[in-house]
Amino acid sequence: MISVSNVSMRYGAKVLFDEVSTAFTPGKRYGLTGPNGAGKSTFMKILTGEMEPQKGTVVRPRKLGVLSQDQFAFDAYRVIDTVIMGNKRLWAALEERDHIYEKPEMSDEDGMKLGELEGIVGEEDGYTAESDAAVLLQGLDIPDEAHERKMSELQGGQKVRVLLAQALFGHPQALLLDEPTNNLDLDSIHWLQGFLNQYDGVVIVISHDRHFLNSVCTHIADIDYETIITYTGTYDDMVVAKTQIRSQIESQNAQREKKISQLNEFIARFAAGTRSSQVQSRRKEVERLQVTELARSNIQRPYIKFEQKRPSGKHILDVEGLSKTYGEKEVIKTFKASLLRGEKIALMGRNGAGKTTLVNALLANSPTVPETELRKTSGYDGAFLDSGKVIWGHEGSVGYFAQDHKSLIQPGMTVFEWLHQWDLSASHEEVRGLLGQMLFAREDGNKMTDVLSGGEAARVIFCKLMLQKPNVLVLDEPTNHLDLESINALNIALQRYQGTVLLVTHDHDLIDEVATRIWHFETDHRITDFKGSYEEYQTVHA
Repeated sequence: MISVSNVSMRYGAKVLFDEVSTAFTPGKRYGLTGPNGAGKSTFMKILTGEMEPQKGTVVRPRKLGVLSQDQFAFDAYRVIDTVIMGNKRLWAALEERDHIYEKPEMSDEDGMKLGELEGIVGEEDGYTAESDAAVLLQGLDIPDEAHERKMSELQGGQKVRVLLAQALFGHPQALLLDEPTNNLDLDSIHWLQGFLNQYDGVVIVISHDRHFLNSVCTHIADIDYETIITYTGTYDDMVVAKTQIRSQIESQNAQREKKISQLNEFIARFAAGTRSSQVQSRRKEVERLQVTELARSNIQRPYIKFEQKRPSGKHILDVEGLSKTYGEKEVIKTFKASLLRGEKIALMGRNGAGKTTLVNALLANSPTVPETELRKTSGYDGAFLDSGKVIWGHEGSVGYFAQDHKSLIQPGMTVFEWLHQWDLSASHEEVRGLLGQMLFAREDGNKMTDVLSGGEAARVIFCKLMLQKPNVLVLDEPTNHLDLESINALNIALQRYQGTVLLVTHDHDLIDEVATRIWHFETDHRITDFKGSYEEYQTVHA
């Protein structure tokens, strides 16, 4: 169990949480939720012991599994060793044992120490450590041939999966996972869901993936109103309960305020008269009926609405025999498809399967996305298409959200200046209104683009797309830096959008609720083109 007693954290005048006492018990899986800036990562660091609270105490089990956020900390180690290092007691024993064996001669003291160390290795399942670590890595799609490689040789997405295996290794009594689904494809996310649902310790997870939270969590610990309230059930259950509780308190307050007003009116009329005992009793009643003070919620909801300046032609895109290789590595093999106006296509498949490669090939031939933008975001200087044709239809106008979207925002400008250049005919108030919709305060328009965070850069790109009003949206991993409120706003906006959508995402709900067609990237470099929803696709390919 992890217990928290009277914990408080504040930064200057900003209170994150005050006098929080709660407990996280084994067998339960908690989602730690709250808007960006509410203090989720800070609270997680307090739970792991990485950060001390300004007030209060935390009691935690001896063995914690923590997802490391530093992708470069283990670059010098083998992948398999990095995973085993998740069990600190075992790893320390193995290192000390190896050090003793390396000695040219061993003393009696060394022999006794070896016996002690072998006992620890046995207690911690050290004799099956490599095979246990390999099972975790295979589940997270790290192939056997990569297990002996150095961490420095892996790509960022693979490193994250190894660090996730590290957190899961060694049967920890509690798992503390901050954004574990970042850089995971859907297959890996589904594997992780299954693993966590079978885990019998405490799980505390921060995630912006609503479907993941609903699939895994038995409880939600929500950071808001300067405290942490734990709700029983999934994320969606919490949203309903939280809304009901808030509405109930507001309704009770309204009734109390009405009653207090009536009592004060009586007191004002008869305070100087002969009915002093009745006045006094009503004053006591006013004190008893004091309105419950409602702390202000941290939640802010952006408003996203994608419109079209003009619709495209009926046939918006034809792809004929598209193929692409990198050196000897085949990525896409003779893909053929035809898109009609208004279709919403989800591009799905394992990381590295070729989704962004296909997006780049389509955009390299688009009417409105400069090839220089693609080279900025991809860092690729070769041809985006080896063979085949990409033909965009009449009146096609493409809006693009790149996976590396921040590289598309020119430095050395204010946010307002950068955004306004995309439609000089737009009034200043229209541009500032869009920024306001995406939760930028008025003064934020004067912020320099160089200092934007990943989440702020994503929201600025959405402002650009709303300003441009394209009839085709190509979105490559648009949810990576968004909180749950922003992802829900994007989901609703895409459902309502009348234009065509090409969407690369690992967000299950976004695919499920937006897509009308699936392009699934297979392991043989072919793409399955399924005309129907994700639910229908799963039924057919079960």
